[in-house]
Amino acid sequence: MEDYETNYDDLKTAVRKVLGRGDLPTAEKIREVIGKYRVFPDYQVDDGDAEKLAKQMEGSLGVSMEIGSVITEKDYKEWLTAAKAGIDPYYWERYHQLLEEKHFPPRVLAKLDDVTDRLLGLLGNPREDGPWDRRGMVVGHVQSGKTANYTGLVCKAADAGYRLIVVIAGIHNNLRNQTQERIDEGFVGRDSARLQTGKRDKFIGVGRIDRNHIPVSLTSSLRDFNKREAETNPFDLNVLTVPVVLVIKKNTSTLKNLVNWLKEHNAKGQNQIIDAPMLLIDDEADNASIDISKSPDEASKINSQIRELLHQFHRSCYIGYTATPFANIFIDPASEHEMYGADLFPRDFIVGLEAPDNYFGSEKIFGDDNISVTREILDNEDLLPLKHKNHYEVAALPESLEKAVRTFVLCRSIRMLRGDSTAHNSMLVNASRFTSVQGELRDSIHMLLENIKRRIRYSSAKPEADALQDEEMAKLHDVWLHEYSSLEFDWCDIQEVLLEAAAPIKAVEVNSKSSGQLNYSDYEKSGLHIIAVGGFSLSRGLTLEGLSISYFLRNSMMYDTLLQMGRWFGYRPDYEDLCRVWMSPDAEGWYEHISESIEELRDEIRKMEKLSLTPKDFGLKVRSHPDTLIVTARNKMGSSEKVHVRIGLGNRFIETTTLSKKQEVIKANRNVAANFIAALGAEAYDKSRPKGNFLWQQVPAQRVMEFIGAFDNHPNSFYTESEPVVEYIKQRAIDELSEWDVVVISTKGGESDDLLGVRVCRQYRAENINTVKRNDYLVVSDKQRIADAPMEAIGLDEDLVKQIKQNYTDHKTAENERQGKPPSKSGSFTVPGRKYRERRINPLLIIHLLTILKPGKKGEEKIPSIDGGVIGWSISFPETKYEEEKVEYVVNTTWWKDTYGDDFDEEELEDE
Repeated sequence: MEDYETNYDDLKTAVRKVLGRGDLPTAEKIREVIGKYRVFPDYQVDDGDAEKLAKQMEGSLGVSMEIGSVITEKDYKEWLTAAKAGIDPYYWERYHQLLEEKHFPPRVLAKLDDVTDRLLGLLGNPREDGPWDRRGMVVGHVQSGKTANYTGLVCKAADAGYRLIVVIAGIHNNLRNQTQERIDEGFVGRDSARLQTGKRDKFIGVGRIDRNHIPVSLTSSLRDFNKREAETNPFDLNVLTVPVVLVIKKNTSTLKNLVNWLKEHNAKGQNQIIDAPMLLIDDEADNASIDISKSPDEASKINSQIRELLHQFHRSCYIGYTATPFANIFIDPASEHEMYGADLFPRDFIVGLEAPDNYFGSEKIFGDDNISVTREILDNEDLLPLKHKNHYEVAALPESLEKAVRTFVLCRSIRMLRGDSTAHNSMLVNASRFTSVQGELRDSIHMLLENIKRRIRYSSAKPEADALQDEEMAKLHDVWLHEYSSLEFDWCDIQEVLLEAAAPIKAVEVNSKSSGQLNYSDYEKSGLHIIAVGGFSLSRGLTLEGLSISYFLRNSMMYDTLLQMGRWFGYRPDYEDLCRVWMSPDAEGWYEHISESIEELRDEIRKMEKLSLTPKDFGLKVRSHPDTLIVTARNKMGSSEKVHVRIGLGNRFIETTTLSKKQEVIKANRNVAANFIAALGAEAYDKSRPKGNFLWQQVPAQRVMEFIGAFDNHPNSFYTESEPVVEYIKQRAIDELSEWDVVVISTKGGESDDLLGVRVCRQYRAENINTVKRNDYLVVSDKQRIADAPMEAIGLDEDLVKQIKQNYTDHKTAENERQGKPPSKSGSFTVPGRKYRERRINPLLIIHLLTILKPGKKGEEKIPSIDGGVIGWSISFPETKYEEEKVEYVVNTTWWKDTYGDDFDEEELEDE
C-alpha cells in the first residue's frame, strides 16, 4: 500500500512538471500525459486514481491570476529594472522553490513573481541614500492569499537590501501566531517556537532548502516582541549581514516597546534617526490603524505609534494590506503631526490584486456566479436571538445549527471517500460576540457531537434499513438526501465511513479567553478536524484550514466587519461543491450588496490606472461613495448624537428600502405619487410601455424634485432622505440631470390598483422578518431590495440593452471557459444594474406600487401584512462630471444602531 501511495505521489510530481510548462493544458492533454507515465512501473496507479489525479490537475494547473491594477503618484520613477542585475534573489528563490514543492499552480507562481516585482518597484529603493518615505496600500480579497503575497514581497525586499522588516499582524494573538508561522516557513526557515523554549534548533520550510543566510527573528510563534529579551542581544541594524524580521500584534504596549528599543540601540545623530532602510507591512490595515481621534491635534494611540515607528527611520516604507479599504481611503492625505509624521494615507501607490480563478469568493457565492452554497437561518430567535446580552443562556441549539453540524460530519465522510482522509477539515460557528455565549455554544455542540458519534458507533455497521431505524442516523440520511445525494457516492458508501469520519471531530472555543488553538501544524499527518466556535477572533485574517461548513449569525451590517467575518472565502480544491454557509436572509442580502460595491471599487482602480490618475484622486472618488458612511459615521460618531456626512450620488442606485407602516403616511404618499403621475400627462402611455410598465421620457427635473420633496421618507431610509437628494439634483438640473426617464412598474399577475386613472398591477414584496413586530416602519424584503437589476435598463435604447446583455454574456462565458466551468444552461446571465447605469445619459426614477406580504417561504399563500398598496421609489443616477460636488446627509446614533446593529463598535470590544 505504501509503495502504491509513493507511485501516486511520484506520478503527480512528474505530470505536474510536464504540464506546468507552456500553454494552459486541455483536459485531453492532462489525461494523455498521465497515460504515458502510467506505463512505467514506478508510476502505476489504477484507473480511479488516474482520473482523480486528472481532475486535480484540471483544478490546479488551470488556475491563472491576473496582475492587478496600479495607480501611483504623478512623479513616480521606476527603479527596480535598472537595479535587478545587482540583486541576488536568494530569499525569493528559496520561497519560490518552497511554493513549487507545495504544488502552487505554475501560472499563479509566475504571476506572484510579477506582482511582487511590481510591488517591490513601488517601494523605496533601499540602496538609494535618503531621506525617503513611501506610503502605499494593497487591496486584496478576503482569504485570497495576501499572506503568500506579502511573504514573497518580504523575501524580495530583503534581497534588495531592506534591513528591518516589521509585519503587524492583527489585534489578536492567534492571528499573530499564525502569521509568524507563515513567515518562519517562507522567509526565516527556522521553527521560532523551539528557539525560545530551549529545544534543539529545527529548520523548516525554506530552511530545509538553504540555511546559509537565516534572517534574525526577534519574535516567535509563541511570543510577541519583548524588549527585555531583545536587550540581551543588542545589535546595530547596519552591521548585520542578514535582515531582521519581527511579527508583532497590533497592540499599543508592543509598539511602544519596539519604538523605545529601536531608539536606545539603533538611533544615531542629533535627530536620533535610524539609517537602515525599513519596510513595515500592516496586515488588516483598516483595523485599528486608522486615526479615529476626535481632535485634529491628536492621533489615536495605535495610529500614532505606527507613525512614530516610521518616523524613527531615515528611509522607510509603509504598505497596508486590506480587503476592505474604505477606512484607509478616508484618511486625510494632508494630515501631518510634528511627532508622529504624516498619516497613513496611501499617497504613493494603490494596488488592486486580482484573485486566482479558483478563488471561492463573494462574487461566486453572492454575486452573478451565485452557486447553491447558502442556507437560510430562520429558526434562531427563540433559542439564539440575533440581539442578546452577555451571559445569555443557550438552552438548546437551533435546528439549523444542528443540521449544519451533521452536514459537516457528512462533508468529511465524502472527502475521505475522495481520498482526502488526512486533509484538515474545519467548520466555523460565529453566532455571538460574547465569550460567555461562545462557551455555551461550544459545550452544546460538543454534546451534540458526542451523541452523533455514539449513535453512529452503535448503528453504522448494521444493514442500511436497520441503521436508519436509529433517529440520529435517519437525521444524517435526511441531510445527505438534501445536500449531497446528487454527488458521486451512495448512502451505503457514506454509512461505511461515517464512524471514521466523525470520531476525530471536536468542538473548540476560539477567543481571547479560551485555550482552544487552531494548531493545524501539529496534525499534518492525520489532519485536524474541528468545529471552531468564536466571534471577533475568528473574524480577521485567521485562516481555518479546510473550511467547508459555516454557521454565521451576527447582526453587524458594516462592510468591513461582514467581509472579514467571511472566513468561508478562500480556496476549496476538490471540495468546493461540499461547502455550505448558513446565514440569515438579511446577511445574505447585505453580502450581495457588498459584493457589488467592492467590485465597483475595483473597477474604479482599473479605470483610474487607465486615466493615469493618482491615489489622491481615488481617495476623493471613494470618499463620495455612499458606502463610505460606514467608515465616516463609525469613526467620527463617538458619543455624539449626530454626524454630518458629505456623499456624492453619481453612478449610484438608491431606493426607499424602509417604509412607514402608518396608514396616514401610506395614504399621503399614494396621493403624492398620483398627483405626480397626473401632472406628467397620459400621452406617454402610447410612447413606450415595456413589459406592461408605464414610461415617460424627457421629464423636467423640477417635477422629479417636487415628487421627492413631497414624499414622506422614513428616516431609516437614509440614502433617500429628501433634502440631500433634492439638493444633489438641483446642483445639476441645468445640464446633466435636466431631463429624466420616469417609469411606473406594473407587473403581470399582480394585484390591480387604480393609481393612475388606469389599472396598475402591484409588485409583491415580503416584509423583512426583523420588522414584522414593529408598528412604525417596515424594511422591504429580507434582502432589503425593491428593484430588480433589469429595471435599470428601462428607458435605454433596445439595441443598446441587447448589446450590454451580449457583452456581459460573452464576458461571463469566456470567464467560465477559462475556469473550466460548464456553460450556462440558459445561455445568458443576469446583468448587474451597474452595467446599465454606466451607459445611462438621463437619470431614471422608478416608482413602485407594492403589496407588502408577511414573511414566508416561496410557494406559501400570499398574505398581505398591510392594507392597501404602498409607494416606494428608486433612482438610477448616471455618471457625473462634478465628482467633488457632494451633498450633506446627517446621521444620528439611533439610526446607526437600527441600521447597522449592535456590532457597530466591535473593533473596540476587548471582551467580544
